[in-house]
Amino acid sequence: MAGYILRRVLQAVPVLLGTTFLIYFMVFAMPGDPIVALFGDKTPNPAVIEQLRERYHFDQPFIVQYLLFLKGIFVGDFGISFSGQPVTEILAKTFPVTLRLAVIAIFFEMIAGISVGLISGLRKGKFFDSSALAVSLVLISLPIFVIAFVAQLVFAINLGWFRATVGPGAPLQDLILPAIVLATISFAQIQRLTRSSVIETGGQDFVRTAASKGLSRRRIVPVHILRNSLIPVVTYLAVDFGTLMVGATVTEGIFNVPGVGRTLYQAIIRGERPTVVAFVTVMVLIYLVVNLLVDLLYAVLDPRIRYAK
Repeated sequence: MAGYILRRVLQAVPVLLGTTFLIYFMVFAMPGDPIVALFGDKTPNPAVIEQLRERYHFDQPFIVQYLLFLKGIFVGDFGISFSGQPVTEILAKTFPVTLRLAVIAIFFEMIAGISVGLISGLRKGKFFDSSALAVSLVLISLPIFVIAFVAQLVFAINLGWFRATVGPGAPLQDLILPAIVLATISFAQIQRLTRSSVIETGGQDFVRTAASKGLSRRRIVPVHILRNSLIPVVTYLAVDFGTLMVGATVTEGIFNVPGVGRTLYQAIIRGERPTVVAFVTVMVLIYLVVNLLVDLLYAVLDPRIRYAK
């Protein structure tokens, strides 16, 4: 197992380098001059512009800028935003908020999606199964901003169960409603994925063999059916976690969540290239780490999987 982990880490290095290079190239190839854009309609002083270009290394060739960026990654320095604040400080403020939001959303969609999908798979074609499929189709077809506004109106404004917007410091109780909104679409996907996996696993020979040996249904369902049905679900959850970390822009905007999505959107609008590149690079690192952890979890879920040399 240790050799497998080492190989995966070494394989992640060229992926990280290639991805960061593409990100850096695409962001810095965007048209327009971000330094001039900082001044809006005002006419900037040429000396000030040159000073800012030198500060952000815009006066250097592209490859030099990229190498300086890589050097900063390895020493934990992601540069300075156009507001003069170090990007690491912005990351330190926004990432914990989005991380809490993503963890709560993953928890809701995992518990609800797997539970409903398991019951639907075990009761294929019955009323519960048909109702769950209908609900999942409705949730998948609705845009996330519609779900967010409806949830905000019903549960926050009309019923008063939650705050309409997230308060200062993003307390945990304020993140529950936006997390549920984030989890709705993924819940539908997990429910359908679990259902199909449970139906397929339930027809396997080892399940019939376990039943023929006299094992109770309480033993067969969690150990033989559910455990072997979770591999595609875990794969989806891993990808979805990374998506939630960077793709919560709309939800964070509606609920005023001071997280990664809203900050990244604002940085793109303002043309803050160092901030955009740094945020996306951190997201790549999160994807790599999560995928490694999921690969290791496969061996726990399915003992048939072995990592040979």
